[in-house]
Amino acid sequence: MIPKLADGQHSDVILARLLALHPKKIDLKLDRIQRLLADLGDPQKRLPPVIHVAGTNGKGSLCAFARAMLEADGFRVHVHTSPHLVHFHERIRIAGQLIGEEELASLLEEVERVNDGRPITFFEITGAAMFLAFSRHPADAVVLEVGLGGRFDATNVVPPPAMTVIQPVGLDHLEFLGPDLATIALEKAGIIKPGAPLVVGPQAEIARDVILSQADRMGVPVHVFGQDFTARQEHGRMVYEDETGLLDLPLPRLVGRHQIETAGTAIAALRHARWRGASPGWGSDAGVERGLQTVEWPGRLQRLTRGPLIDCAPEESEIWLDGGHNPHGAQALAGAIADLEERGERPLYMICAMLANKDAAGYLSAWRGLVRRVATVAIPGEENSMGAGALYDAAKAVGLEAAPAEDLEDAMLQVAAWSRIDGDSVPPRILVCGSLYLAGRVLAENS
Repeated sequence: MIPKLADGQHSDVILARLLALHPKKIDLKLDRIQRLLADLGDPQKRLPPVIHVAGTNGKGSLCAFARAMLEADGFRVHVHTSPHLVHFHERIRIAGQLIGEEELASLLEEVERVNDGRPITFFEITGAAMFLAFSRHPADAVVLEVGLGGRFDATNVVPPPAMTVIQPVGLDHLEFLGPDLATIALEKAGIIKPGAPLVVGPQAEIARDVILSQADRMGVPVHVFGQDFTARQEHGRMVYEDETGLLDLPLPRLVGRHQIETAGTAIAALRHARWRGASPGWGSDAGVERGLQTVEWPGRLQRLTRGPLIDCAPEESEIWLDGGHNPHGAQALAGAIADLEERGERPLYMICAMLANKDAAGYLSAWRGLVRRVATVAIPGEENSMGAGALYDAAKAVGLEAAPAEDLEDAMLQVAAWSRIDGDSVPPRILVCGSLYLAGRVLAENS
């Protein structure tokens, strides 16, 4: 539990004020945050070596792997990720610990005062607070996740980092980033900077070609998944391979074949990072192995074992939670669930909720032939949620058996009824999915 300050100074109060500083939640430009950071003394220029991570899917998981591997080697690591699931504090981790309530409130008040009421987006002004926090605490590395896109993202004010990483690019946020994969990939490639090496995670050919063309124009060294390094599962182990040889490793703690690829990309990023022309000495074999076993990243195919939602589920059922919300993420998740099926067959049911601006049909299409039935719900407390009825229509349109539910508890009771009607011989596997906002609500209610 995050401790709260008295007398109305809790950070939530300040964060609510900051939301009102710009009429648009998202407005991709750099001039506002550059102006504010200059007024704050340019803290983004006083950071430890940075690993800057963009992509559509797998950014947060890669940040989690990189942090775990670095900390396993004894390094102090600042980490920025977004969005948060339950508390805003999750976005700012200082040398291994989530930012404290008192420090967060103080930083937010400082950037609010210096900004002096001028228009600036919520992500930009809180990003300025993040840079201030990181500049004021000693650390050995910063792991910095892009918020949206890359070229005009508020994190893209950092000087050339020790490493740039671009994770898989897919179709998402089309209204901000462009209508097709090539355009979106070019936006992501906007974080590539002269002098900073680039690691490219698994990509569709179109996206990879765009990213590599931009890297060639910038003259940066590039390390590409599937060409310069690989990661795969063999005989219940993870094998990482690059030009130096093989690493025989335990499977990552994070579940799914896509997490093996993400872990391999993190290893490559640490091995090839350069800071002012020299290697920072990251990524020992022992640190990599320990990091794979200790990594944590809530809401990404996370097994739930307690809480009121679990109490409504059929006895001895498996309940999994995932915040993926686009077709590419659904395909990766479906592959991970299929792997679970190979290890132990259970009937699969889904409880799904999505934001209204997401490609529900594209997301749900990945589950044809895998899921028995889908209970659709609205995201609790989220005004931009797709309605349960509209999501039900999308599920039916792609050929899935579905029914709308009033809320999460009603959806779980519906799944329990289906399991009885279907005469399941083993307890079901239940996947709660479709949105990080949904994942956050579930974790908040079941923690």
